[in-house]
Formats: sequence, structure tokens, C-alpha cells
Amino acid sequence: MTELPRIHPHDYCDEDLPELIQPWWETLPRYFHALPDHFLADSDTRWRIDYTASIDNVARTGLACMAGAAALPAALNKQRQQQDREQSRFYQSFLDEDDPNVFFAPPQQRAEIHRAPVARYHFQPEDGDAYTLHFRSPFETRNPELRERYHAHKPNGTAWAQHWRHHGEPRPTLVMIHGFVADPYWLNTRWLALPWFYKQGFDVLLYTLPFHGRRKGRLAPFSGAEFFSQGMALLNETFAHAIHDLRLFMAMLRDQGSPAIGATGISLGGYTSGLLAALEDDLAFAIPNVPLVSIMDLMKSWFPINQQIPLFQKVFDTDMTGLRKLTALHSPLTWPCRVPQSGRMIIGGAGDRFAPPKHSQLLWQHWNRCDLHWFPGNHLLHLDQGMYLKAMRDFMKQALIERDVELAG
Repeated sequence: MTELPRIHPHDYCDEDLPELIQPWWETLPRYFHALPDHFLADSDTRWRIDYTASIDNVARTGLACMAGAAALPAALNKQRQQQDREQSRFYQSFLDEDDPNVFFAPPQQRAEIHRAPVARYHFQPEDGDAYTLHFRSPFETRNPELRERYHAHKPNGTAWAQHWRHHGEPRPTLVMIHGFVADPYWLNTRWLALPWFYKQGFDVLLYTLPFHGRRKGRLAPFSGAEFFSQGMALLNETFAHAIHDLRLFMAMLRDQGSPAIGATGISLGGYTSGLLAALEDDLAFAIPNVPLVSIMDLMKSWFPINQQIPLFQKVFDTDMTGLRKLTALHSPLTWPCRVPQSGRMIIGGAGDRFAPPKHSQLLWQHWNRCDLHWFPGNHLLHLDQGMYLKAMRDFMKQALIERDVELAG
């Protein structure tokens, strides 16, 4: 485990957070959302952790209000409740499969990807090119009953990404997946210091999740509002769509000769990169950053959206275990990680209260106690970020070396 100096996560007691046992949605403590996040630190670091955690609590409440308000109309619609309850049954059998790719089926056709130079205010590499990519997605929902409704979201049918590519020989590519509502390319460029990774020798692909950015509906109140607001069944399809279109961009990277592809992502993007790591056999590395792992447990810790949990339990006639199962199909905890142990790394914020450290800790358990790097900040303020960025760079380069050795052997 790689840790920042002066920060050491306090070990959870067995009765608080026991070893993860599958199926996780049944064995995870019902009070998981309320478990404390303890860290042993000196006084200066302790102050920074507590201060940033208090900032997160305020910002989280604002985002929870936005997300809750967006989901409330569908949640209170009696007809939609009944439809969602019936349609969600379609997905439960996929949890009995050994291979998640039975549901997250790889694309059966390639896409015609169009590109255009990025706007002047975006990153402009001196030794390469930066393009905005898009294609009309051939994705079809797995549940035929939902196709008309899902594909009525016309803007969401076009996939978008930004690609920075070096001149000369193809380079390994870092795929970056943004967080909930945090889709702007310029934001993620600066948030994760992506130009610095580019200068370290990596090509970069910034991927836009469904219902975000240019994929947002015309009447949606904010970017990403439709991602979680359309019910449990469509949430499964949304993640299937996210993986499907990302794989088409990855196919393009392979066609262009990229010798290796790795993925990172922040928050919801960390969740998605963790899911991708359970699906792709040749992903060189996966580095979720401040990830969540259980959507329902996260909701239960967010006020005021946690007030909708009893409504969900009533609609689906289940308890917290059943709600977890409804969202387990796309959780990184449900499926074995296919990335080699040498390519697994997690970045966690000790003061994070959007996706609390316990989520990173749980994924760390599931990923066989892989590298875990803590920083003394929250979900939005990544204090001492330079330390974990250098750790990421070194880790990524070492993962590529070990991958090459394995392939050569």
C-alpha cells in the first residue's frame, strides 16, 4: 500500500467492516453508510482533513438537492414506479452469470468517428494534435421494452471525447472519465493535471459519459441530471451505454496503434473505471480516483436525497439489501477485476465526504489490497496532489514495463 506521509487509515474493526464476501449486497453491514472514516495523522494534517471534510459536507448537500430535485418527478409518478419495478426484474438474472460481459456485451460493429480540432482555449500540445471526436452510437438497450424511451434522448445518442495524440510513434493512452456533473474538458484537464501526463509520454483521451455535456437533453436542468433520474432499469442501460461507447473509442485507439490503454476517473468516473477493469482483458492499468462503490449506500449518506430511500424501498417492496442488488450489476464490487495486480491502484481523499474513504477501502479489499494512496483533502480539493500525481506516473510506467515483460514471456 502506498500512503502519503503522516496519513494512515485507522483499521476498521471486524464488526464494522469485515472482509468483503460475495454477494456483497447481502453481507455488507446495513449501517455501512454510517461507518466513521478514521485516519491517524499529525495535528497539522488532521486539521486539513477535518477542514476539507466540512467543506465537502456543505457542497455535498447542494449537489444532493440538485440530484434529488431532478429525480423527484419520476420517483413520485405512480405509473413510472410500476414500470420501473417490472422492468428492473429483467436485469436480475445477469447477476447469476460468471461473466459481466454477458450483459455488458462488447460492440458488434465499429463506429464512424469524426474529428475536428479542439477550440483554442483547450490544451494545445506542441508536439502533437488535439481533436474533439464524436460518432453516432449504435448502442441498443439490452431490455427491448426500454429502447423507444431510452433512444428518445436524441443528444445522448452521439458519443463525445477529446483526444490528445503525440506525433511520431504511437504512445500508451491514458483514458480519463469525469465525475457526475463535472464533464467540461477544461475542468478535467486542470483537475488531474492531464497536460503533465501528456508531457510524461502518454496520449490522453477524455471521455464524456452519457447525459453529460453535449449529450445532455435540451430540457435537462443541468449536465448529468438524466443519468440517475430515470429509474433503476434505465440506470443499468445508462452504464451499459457508457461502457459500449467507451469501448468503441478504445477500439479506435488500438486501430491507431496505441501499444497500451489504461483508465482513470474521478468519483462517478472512478466507479466507471472500476467497472471497466472488470470487463477489459487487456487494460494495462486502472486507477479509480475518489471512487464510490455502492450507489445506494452513497445516497443514504447524502442529505436530503437520503429521504428518498424509504420511497424506493416501498416502490420495490424491498430493504436496503434489495436496493443494493438492484444497482449491483454495474458495481465494481460485483465482478472480479481483470487488470493484473500490478496495474491496480486507488487514490482516496481522507477528508472526502462525497465518496467517503470507506468506499475506497472496500474497493481496496475487493482488488486484493492493491496500491492505495491517500491524500489529505476532500472530493474537490486534492491537497498534496503533486505527490499522488507522481505516484500515479511511476505506477503507470511500472505497470507498462511489467505488462511488456509478461507479453514477451
